[in-house]
Amino acid sequence: MNNITPHKPFLPWTKHYDSEVPITLKYPTVSLDELFRKSVEEHAEAIALVFFGKNIRYRQLGHYVNNLATALQGIGIQQGDRIALLLPNCPQYVISYFAILSIGAVVVPINPLSTESELLHIFRDGQVRVVIGLDLLAGRLENVRDTCHNSGEHHILEHTFYTALNEFMPVPLKILYPFSRTFSDETKTRLPQCKWFKPLLKQESQPLIPTTIDIIRDIALLIYTGGTTGKPKGVMLSHQALVANATQGAAWVQMQEDDRLLAVLPIFHGFGMSVCMNAPLISGSSCVLIPRFNVDDILKGIHRFQPTLFAGVPTMYIGLINHPNLVRYNLSSLRGCFVGAAPLAPEVKRQFEKLTESRLMEGYGLTEAVTALCANPYRGVNKTGSIGIPFADVIMQVRDIETGKIILPPQEIGEIVLTGPEIMLGYYNQPQETASAIRDGWLYTGDIGYMDEEGYFYIVDRKKDMIITGGFNVYPREVEDVLYLHPAVREACVIGIKDDYKGELVKGFITLREGAMVKEGDIITFCRKHLLPYKVPEQVEIRQELPKTAIGKILKRSLRE
Repeated sequence: MNNITPHKPFLPWTKHYDSEVPITLKYPTVSLDELFRKSVEEHAEAIALVFFGKNIRYRQLGHYVNNLATALQGIGIQQGDRIALLLPNCPQYVISYFAILSIGAVVVPINPLSTESELLHIFRDGQVRVVIGLDLLAGRLENVRDTCHNSGEHHILEHTFYTALNEFMPVPLKILYPFSRTFSDETKTRLPQCKWFKPLLKQESQPLIPTTIDIIRDIALLIYTGGTTGKPKGVMLSHQALVANATQGAAWVQMQEDDRLLAVLPIFHGFGMSVCMNAPLISGSSCVLIPRFNVDDILKGIHRFQPTLFAGVPTMYIGLINHPNLVRYNLSSLRGCFVGAAPLAPEVKRQFEKLTESRLMEGYGLTEAVTALCANPYRGVNKTGSIGIPFADVIMQVRDIETGKIILPPQEIGEIVLTGPEIMLGYYNQPQETASAIRDGWLYTGDIGYMDEEGYFYIVDRKKDMIITGGFNVYPREVEDVLYLHPAVREACVIGIKDDYKGELVKGFITLREGAMVKEGDIITFCRKHLLPYKVPEQVEIRQELPKTAIGKILKRSLRE
């Protein structure tokens, strides 16, 4: 197996790497699927997946992947064809993902909760030929399929296969699960005519039709951005990008065969996919798959399965530290926890580490570069409020917001740009958007931040979220951090709303801790003690809950609308 060792100059953050983490990595010049197959060979009897207590070993998982890959080629799927997955975290997702990659087809991961109009946009834009989805979605998916075929687009959704969540559950859950499902009338009428996923796995695997994959140029994944700032765009990720990012993440925490990661982050999202599935499965580690986030389920899962690693977003950690029965659960198995996708309030980090005695590593990433790109060291200096330092072979800079050409010195605020082996090939069918995002090999993230003298990076806010009120710049994260200091506040979000006089006004949205009572005016008075006058929210709205994406990121666009 040949390796590519990229050249990397000295950078200020490398001296803060843990001693076990190389400054530069050797990336195998193979696809992610080949690395997975290597794990199957080397860790055949090790547990790969845990699903509701049922163990699936690497040997069995590899067998399922081979059978499905053969079945897909048997129905005419060719290299480059797009196959969408509408599944929660379950073995069927993992099997499908690696089977698709193994035949050179393209994985299109989609949030199962997507509406018909959202699905129609992605299927048409991505030219999706096959869907593997949850049985509960049959009504919605078949409606979309009919719309495409009635419009003469018979090449879209040629095949739809369905699976039930209980197909890999242990007895008695497998028997009891059907009684908990509620199908819509439309789905009930559709299902009898639907094709099923499970029979594909029972077909005896034949030798696969060989495919020649260009790991640098060929698309492995077409993943659509969450659409927090507009209509979703298809991000094209290469095989090399997936391998590089998974290798970097595994190296950061020295993932080994005896590690077990609790995967509740959706693996149809870049963060969950790379950190919670790809990195463990190329390392011989185990994944405990949890289909959806529920605080009780997570605490029970940690208590029962004793994972060593966990990854989540701030809202998950907020939910865990506020659980009234937290002390009943043993969380001592955790050695390291990733947190990303949204800013983490320092108070939340402090409370979680105090309660669990684990190492919480705040990090940063974006779909346009697979996911996590930097994080606080596992053993080294962990700076609260910082997103940490870049992973091996990732170079980050802060450039001026106006031109994007001037590299700013430490402590100066600007736009974060980066380069590395996991940067996207571009946005599908959007050359202008691609040219705006990638310039001279650098990805312009749209995130505003700065670097300190030691090479640690800090996110101030999204470029598009910055509020200009009365001529002053206000970064919502700074205000949100203050709101989180209030003992009654559970979650907080700050946006700018239009104002004829000041241009924009600062408005805060909060949810309250269980049993807490506070008035909007009290929150504003509290903020006056911690913020400059122009940064203090002029309005605060208390809500029962805040709108969120599939991974728990608060949707500011929805609040603005």
